[in-house]
Amino acid sequence: MGLLDILLGRSRPVAPDLDQLFALPSAAVTLQAAAGFIPTGTGAVCFATVEGAAFAEAHRDVRALLDADTGRGGPPVEVGRDEYGYSWLVSRRAPDDLPALVGDLHAVNSALEDSGFGPQLLCSVAGFKDGESERRLGLVYLYKRGTFYPFAPRADAGQQRDNALELRIKAALADDLRIEQDLSRWFPVWGAPGL
Repeated sequence: MGLLDILLGRSRPVAPDLDQLFALPSAAVTLQAAAGFIPTGTGAVCFATVEGAAFAEAHRDVRALLDADTGRGGPPVEVGRDEYGYSWLVSRRAPDDLPALVGDLHAVNSALEDSGFGPQLLCSVAGFKDGESERRLGLVYLYKRGTFYPFAPRADAGQQRDNALELRIKAALADDLRIEQDLSRWFPVWGAPGL
């Protein structure tokens, strides 16, 4: 950052740090102890929809990379679009295999980034559920910020969030994850796979 940037109050955006994803398994232990949430085994990478041969090739590369894991059985990654026009690459693992799911999310993000699609990457979501009440929770990694935030949709109220639960999870995971401090960046991810 130069002197002119400092004088004008401009700042550089935070560089993505995909290795932050590897903190999720230890955060999951804290999450279960503090709030009773356990992994669902579903995670997804969201990005602005991309068409064309270059993306098709990147997607084939991602599939080939994840197909190398022969114990999966079934498609390694599913592709879908949500009602807002964003694309999702979804990985499903056994709920007790969060480290492998995190590896999948990291591999998908890295492959898309290496193929030149980094600017289109928006977020990654790992799904969790409360074992007793079936409440859902997503830990959302913001690609462009390198931070996480909790997203807790209310099951009983349409498209409403459980803000109190989100703030409780934020406090519980403050030592485990790099939490996004700007609450205005805690965007809802309605319809995200795994939620």
